[in-house]
Amino acid sequence: TAGGSRCSALPAPRQGLMEHARRRLKEFDVGDKFSRLPLPRAAVLLPLMVRGGRLHLLFTVRSMQLRRSPGEVCFPGGKSEATDKDDIDTALREAKEEVGLQPENVEVICRLMPGIDKMNNLVTPVVGFIEDTFQATPNPDEVSEVFVVPLEYFVKPLNYKTFSYKTSSGYLTRIHCFIYDDQEHKKSFKIWGLTAHFAVFLALVIFGERPTFEVDYDLDNLISSSENNFINLYASIYERQKSNL
Repeated sequence: TAGGSRCSALPAPRQGLMEHARRRLKEFDVGDKFSRLPLPRAAVLLPLMVRGGRLHLLFTVRSMQLRRSPGEVCFPGGKSEATDKDDIDTALREAKEEVGLQPENVEVICRLMPGIDKMNNLVTPVVGFIEDTFQATPNPDEVSEVFVVPLEYFVKPLNYKTFSYKTSSGYLTRIHCFIYDDQEHKKSFKIWGLTAHFAVFLALVIFGERPTFEVDYDLDNLISSSENNFINLYASIYERQKSNL
């Protein structure tokens, strides 16, 4: 219906949208395939919701009080703890601690290809559906703001730039940087680095279409090329670690 009201998305299209996303995501589920790699572990939750007939992704802004990356946009998440059974546990626990999202209110769909952050943590993205009615209660020690972005922004952005980045291990990669003008908060958010990398990959998986910018994947063989990219990145770090011994 016209008018853009919150309730204009009828249940049937919403279910169809979610079902399509579930089906695509499950094809890319890596499970615990990379969990035995000898790197410190971390996980993030990529919370998807349907608003106004479109998929949206929830982000947080790190508190300015934090030592590492204060004020940066990221997903709820953090380092694995001894009590976590797996990456899913880590992502759900951190989301509860950071924004008050109860684990039972997340429909976990899959784990996507991991990334490696600048501290050489193996970071696994866990994708899950949440209700569009979710009201975040940010923990001020960790999170200053919570906002959502239409997922399609990560294949068809209005404000985007890219730059090359060489990791400490010498691996050359492409860094995506999106500026998103949020009408609700009346401000712009900068989404870049590993967070942007995960958002782009999620959008490529679900939409299956070519983005308006260059990516480091063979889009006709997304599963194998994303795995090859990750293995090359990991190999560059592991070689460096071996040479440091």
